[in-house]
Amino acid sequence: MSEIKGLTQQAVHKKGSLFVYSDELAWFDFGTDHPFKPERSAKTYELCNRYALMHQPWMKILKPESIEDNMIHLFHNSKYIDLLKDAEKGDIRLEMLEHGIGTSDNPILSGILEWSLKVTGGTVAAMNQLMQNNALVAFNPLGGFHHAKSDQAEGFCYVNDIAIAIKEAIRQKNDIKVVYIDIDAHHGNGVQEAFYDDPTVLVISIHETGKTLYPWVGFETEMGEGDGKGFTVNVPIEAGSDDEVFLYVFDNIVPPLFESFSPDVVVAELGADTMISDPLTHLKLTNNSYQNAIKKIVERSPRLLALGGGGYDLFRTARCWTLAWSIMNFIEPLDELAGLVGGMMFGPESEVGSLYDRSYASSGEIKDKAMSEAQRVMTYIQKEIFPIHGI
Repeated sequence: MSEIKGLTQQAVHKKGSLFVYSDELAWFDFGTDHPFKPERSAKTYELCNRYALMHQPWMKILKPESIEDNMIHLFHNSKYIDLLKDAEKGDIRLEMLEHGIGTSDNPILSGILEWSLKVTGGTVAAMNQLMQNNALVAFNPLGGFHHAKSDQAEGFCYVNDIAIAIKEAIRQKNDIKVVYIDIDAHHGNGVQEAFYDDPTVLVISIHETGKTLYPWVGFETEMGEGDGKGFTVNVPIEAGSDDEVFLYVFDNIVPPLFESFSPDVVVAELGADTMISDPLTHLKLTNNSYQNAIKKIVERSPRLLALGGGGYDLFRTARCWTLAWSIMNFIEPLDELAGLVGGMMFGPESEVGSLYDRSYASSGEIKDKAMSEAQRVMTYIQKEIFPIHGI
């Protein structure tokens, strides 16, 4: 087993980091009643500026540009993309619903395809910069659309920027090894589909169990097929799981797999909908475990492409992503407005008075069930998947 060489402060500060951002994309409107709010990335950008996390000499802002038309076909099929184009032009057909276009989750919106292609362009451009060794870290809080399938819009996702970026990296360098780690509360079913039989991409997802949350899949028994058997690792955790439960499965499963697989690049979907206040999920995490996990991912990533993903408590999500960016860059947040009258910019810290959450722990029957299930899932993975990796 080769020793994994992770990111260091010296390396990142020398080679550089990229923050993918566009005001135009951040203020795209999915509708008043739609839970998906791209403005989370704008709030993250503002917080990063406030906390002196954006204008360090090694950092660059990368403005997303639309990907070339042929690149979308690295994952999505032509019929589906044609349907998206027709929907944008107002040529609405019942057939679109069969592909998830026009549902309440994925409404037909003016400009949605162009918006999705630009977000994807940001993710692909960031991956290219890592591949070309022009940076070691990149973060696209606008990206992370892990539910979109090759022919299906799902879960607020129309174009799967993750699958396309990973496939483009493989197209450029066919012997590259990629770890995809997903800590969003929702299982990344679209990314799983993309690499289910591919042993060069290790897909790890820790998420709320499909027994209680969309997309109702992602069980530990889903572990890949053919040459890819054992290279899909699903870690479902129970509703009510807290920081202790999450870190129990993370610490026992993720580091050994990273070290055995020894990736060339890591792609991390850092959804913040696992937080206790998220309105769409049932987990009880705080950003204490979130930071802990990200630090361990950074320590084991030779190059890291991080993406936003879920998070429907806007302010808490902005705090999580601000902390994630600080960890990737090995710097501590510094509140430049501390002590000033009117220092609160827009409220992300109002709940606790800082970027950091107070600790929280579940208890009683909920905690006992969550820990028992976590132990059962961990034991299954250690028995069925670890031996495939020589662990």
